[in-house]
This record gives sequence, structure tokens and C-alpha cells, in this order.
Amino acid sequence: MRTGEPLPAVGDVLASLATGLWHWDTVTGQVWVDAETARLMGLPPEPATLTEAEVRARIHPVDWNEITGVVRLAAAEHTLAEVRFRVMDEESRVIRVVRSRSRPVVDEAQKGYTLTGTLQEVAEPTPGSPAGRTHAVTGDWRRSREAFLLDAGRALAEARSTAEVLRVAAGLSMPGFSPSGLEVFGVEGDHLTIIGHYGQMPSDERPFEHMSLETDYPAAEVVRTGRAVYISSPEEYRSRYPLTWPLAERFHRRSWAYLPLTASGRTLGAWLAAFNHPVAFTPDERSVLTTVARMLAQALSRAGTAETERELSQGLQRSMMPTLGPRVPGMELAARYIPTGGGLQVGGDWYDMIPLPGSPSTGCARKAGDVGRFALVMGDVQGHDVRAAGLMGQLRIALRAYAAEGHRPDAVLSRASRFLHGILDSGTRAGTGGEHASGDDLDLRFATCLYAEVDPRTGALEIARAGHPDPVIRMADGTVLLRPTAGGLPLGIDPDADYPTTRFVLQPGETMMICTDGLIETGGHDLDTGWQRIRTILEQHEGGTEELADALVQGVHGPSSHHTTGPLADRREDDIAVLLLTQQPGRPVRPESRRTLLTVAQAEPERIAVARQQLRELLHDWPSADQVDSAVLLMSEMLANVLVHTDTDALVLAEVGGEKGERRIRVEVTDAGEDLPHRRRPGELASHGRGLVLIELLADEWGVEPRGVGKSIWFELHEKA
Repeated sequence: MRTGEPLPAVGDVLASLATGLWHWDTVTGQVWVDAETARLMGLPPEPATLTEAEVRARIHPVDWNEITGVVRLAAAEHTLAEVRFRVMDEESRVIRVVRSRSRPVVDEAQKGYTLTGTLQEVAEPTPGSPAGRTHAVTGDWRRSREAFLLDAGRALAEARSTAEVLRVAAGLSMPGFSPSGLEVFGVEGDHLTIIGHYGQMPSDERPFEHMSLETDYPAAEVVRTGRAVYISSPEEYRSRYPLTWPLAERFHRRSWAYLPLTASGRTLGAWLAAFNHPVAFTPDERSVLTTVARMLAQALSRAGTAETERELSQGLQRSMMPTLGPRVPGMELAARYIPTGGGLQVGGDWYDMIPLPGSPSTGCARKAGDVGRFALVMGDVQGHDVRAAGLMGQLRIALRAYAAEGHRPDAVLSRASRFLHGILDSGTRAGTGGEHASGDDLDLRFATCLYAEVDPRTGALEIARAGHPDPVIRMADGTVLLRPTAGGLPLGIDPDADYPTTRFVLQPGETMMICTDGLIETGGHDLDTGWQRIRTILEQHEGGTEELADALVQGVHGPSSHHTTGPLADRREDDIAVLLLTQQPGRPVRPESRRTLLTVAQAEPERIAVARQQLRELLHDWPSADQVDSAVLLMSEMLANVLVHTDTDALVLAEVGGEKGERRIRVEVTDAGEDLPHRRRPGELASHGRGLVLIELLADEWGVEPRGVGKSIWFELHEKA
């Protein structure tokens, strides 16, 4: 070539070197080949676009497994993929062996990759020999082996049960010498057992079940000696194991590999890989089989341990987790518990339903057939271990005992806190062997708890709370409100802690939900974003109480991951416990109003913010944002007036009634003060005296009503589109 002359076209150069070009898109499944590649693949020598199935039909199946493994490894390592494979004709005869080099380009968006490569013929083996009788061409053996072991190790590491491990083992496609039958033997006493198999009918395994370890059988020898047995031909099998050869002969295999399954220095069993074609078991092939056997043993050991732990944890959890009691007339109850996904799958979450004795005021027992009071308990002991589960069991028994003695909710939690504090204190002393424990030795635990006493005849609830999330009320029309309740410290922190109670009535058609924080925070959520997710599920659900419990768990826990994940980094999941109580409606129609009731004490001015939030939630579907702001402003003014100008507590009642589009919101604030409010004329710089002025300006209707003790001031707003 003279200096300055243009280089020949790439296609001309490749054609002169008998080298073909091809392009494979795994997303669309199409393969483009030039004329030379088509010729090497046994097709008419002209450019063509083929399907993946058409190309695969021309490649030996063993080599196809090798190609896909090498390509996946090259994609992971960002290197070239180089393989050799056999090309077959329509009669499954090898017509030539070719070498291909390509570079995979990963498409993250489409979850696939594209490859552009070259194809050349190589000189082995003899063209025209039947595919089943040629020696396996492994291409780049090192890369094929690494690709296979990478995939096998990943798949076995992800298997969580013995059945999954066996499914993975059955699907292994070893580079160049894939087995046609697999068998996994275990050991029980002095006999072999069959853990799983592939390539045989279940009835074929009967002669090998409960075979003595002293039997002249390769798997028994492997378990006895801990050394692998390789048999390359039927003649070798017959000569080495004449007594058991008739059992193996009927499967018509040509080669066998029996390898020990060893984990932590102990032989768990044996693994059989049987082949329909002769295998020489070269050092490379034995290395692959040995590595797979080790990974298989580790996977089976992990799976067995995990299954034992699951069985233990499920039994422990079942023994501690009660079932709800008999059906309560007029009410529906549903509960769900989902253990954490890690460790022993035990934790400190629990719920309970406790029948209560007769009325404390009379001391009389319930008559037969009467609807008696009962208590609902939801609790969460800190931790996800056996210690937490043990403390949960003790605390649950103590709560049942205190409730059965007839104590009120505040007294039940006070006694339970003292009980837990005593257990933790004595346990710390016993663990350190002395009077005092260092910071490193302290097992600082606590428990949150919500205790609700229920009167099913009236729907009245009396709730005491120890650091636990507030209950949630779903009204008959689907409106969802957090129900603020008074509370104290978590149990076990202060033995002298007090737990004030909150009383309210569950109206017909309303549902109360109490849960542990696992239901709210699962999926990386915090309390705010998690509550928004729970609220959406509650508002959109239209079924019964049992169906609602399932919807909450499904919407939060999901089938394998979370349907909606939070803004925080995913962390170890928590237990989930949820309990629903529904007051059945007395008639099939929905009530025409919804309401909320809240007390703001003189010593709790911060509860004005809680009242504002409650009112906004009550008006969540009100069309006019300005009216919602006006209602919140007026209620705040009325509450502040009570707290500033009287020495009594304020009771807030907010109620929405009427048909949608013509509704009214009525807010009423009642106190025990005797002085009636009157309109003032505040100066320009005055900081007080504008409450009634604002009510006159913003309210559609308002008024002041004297009561027998105290007074009530109210206002109404009419719905505007």
C-alpha cells in the first residue's frame, strides 16, 4: 500500500481474514449477522436479522450455557468476552467450531445489554462428527468456570430454604459437562437419607432410602471416608461396586461423581452428579465439582439452621401471641402480627384481649349472657431478640394479672412499669454479680404500651398510654383522625411514673386502630411520612375489619418489598402489630355527621396545637381552604380566651353535618367559668380583645349559651365551593 492511499474498508479486511461481524441486542432478542457470520453459522451467506431462538438452534446447548455465563461475567467486569463453541446443522451434527470475541455494553434502563463481536473458524474438532460424541469444547475454560461459579455462588447464597437450595442445584449448568441427574444424600443416624433429587422419578429413589452407611455404595463410602468418588464409565462402576451396580444400571448413566458435603469440618451427606455421556473428570472438572459441593454444603447448612430458627421462633411466638377472644356482640375485632425479617424472627411486640371482672363500683360479677367489659393491650418491648421476647411474655402475664384484679387503666400501667423496672434491675444485678453495674453491663430496656378498657354496650373507651403511638380513629364516612390521648413514660423507666387516662366514645360505624411503630416506620419511613401512608390506606379501604387488617399489612409490608418507600435509608425492619376495633353501625346507612371531642387543660396549653390539627383533619375534604383556616383561627381564639380569662379547662366539640356541598361545621368550646364573654373595642396596638370581633367577621353564625355550670361559645361555617 502506497503512502497516502486510503485504508481499505473494514468489511473488506474482515472478509479477507474470513472473519464475520455480528450484533446481539438482549432486550429485543434480535441478532444481526453479516454474510461471513451467516456462512459460519451454517446459513445462506448473506446479511440477515435473526431471532435469538434461531441462533440458539445452531449452537450446541452445552456451549450456549457457557456463552451466557461468560458474557454475564464480562459485563460485570467490563472486559471482553471470548468463547469457543460448536455450530450444528439441522441434524444436530457439529459442522465447525468457531471463536467469538465481543464486548458487552450494559443498558441499565432496559435491564439488558448489547454485544458487537467477531466470529472466526478454528481447527477443532473434526467437522461432521455427531454432536453427542465430540469432546466438550469449553472455549476460554478459565472464564467459563469463573462465570459459572460466580452465578452458582450467588444463587446458592440467596437460597433461604432447603427446597430453594435444591432448586438452584437442579438448575446448575456446568461449563462443558452439565449433569443429567442430581441427588443430595443426608445422614440420619447410621443410614443415608434422600434430601432431594433431579432427573429421576420419586419412585426411583426407594432402593436408596435408609441405606446403611456400611453398604458397598459410593455415596455411603463418601460419607464414611469424607473423600470424593469419581467413576468415568459403567465398567468401572461395575468392577468397583458390584453389589449396588444393579441399582444404578437401570438409570443408563455413563459417568458419576460422588462428592462429600462438608461444612464446619462435619460431613453432612453426599452429592451425586450423574452424566449421560462419558466424562474424564480432569483436574479442572474435579475442581469445579469440588467447589460446587462446598458451596452446596454451606447453603444446605445455612438453610437447615434458618429453618430450625424459624420453627423455633414461630413456636415461641405462637405460644406467646394470644388469639382474640370470643366475638363481642355489636363490635368487630381483628389483629395481625408480622415478625421482623431478621434473626430468630422474634421480638417484643404483642397484643392482647383481656376479659375484665364486673363493675368496680359494685363489685358484682357479670350475669350469664351479659356483654362484659374487656381490655385491649398493644405493647412493644425494645429489641428483636430472645431477651425481648422473654420480657414481653412476662409483661403480658403481669398486665393480665393486674387487669383481672379489677384495676383501672392508669393503675394497671403503673403497676406494670414497677414490675418491669424490678425485673430489669434484678437482672442487671444478677448479670454483674454485684450491687452496681457499669455502663457496658447495663441491659437498658423499656416497653411502650397502650391499654384501652372497652365497654361494648356504650362504645366507651378509657385509654392509658405509656410512650406508645396514639390511637387512630376512622370515622364512618372514611375520615381518619389521630386521637390524641394523655400519656406517660414508657414502662420500666420510672417505677413511680403516673399514667393519666383519656375517655371518649367510639361512635357507630367508627374503627379504632392501635399499632406498634413497626407498622408506621417500615420501609424507611419516619413517623410523619409513615402516618401519611397508613392514613391513605385507611381512607381508601371499603371492606370489613378483617379485610382492613390485611390491607394495612399488605400495603406496608408488601409481598417481597415495600409498595411505597420512605425518604430515609432503609434500615433493619421492625416487628408489626396492629389491632382494629369497630363499633358496628346500628343501621346500614352512614351517619350524616362526624365529630371530634378534645379537652384542653389549664396546665396543657400546648394541646391547642393538637386541637388545631384535629380540626384540620376533620375538615380534610372541605372545599374552601380559606374557611378551614378561618375555623382553625376562631377555635384557637376561643380556647385561648378560656385559658387566659378563666381558671378552668376547656372542652372542644367540633362536628360536621349535612349533605356534601351543603354541609356545616360547628365548633363549640365549653368551660366552667361564670363570666360571659363580651365584645371589646381594642386599640390599634392592643394585643387582646379581638376574639369576638373575628367571630362576627368570619363566622356565618355564632352564639354564647349559659349552662348550669359555666358557658358555651360556638360558631358555624357553611360549606362554600
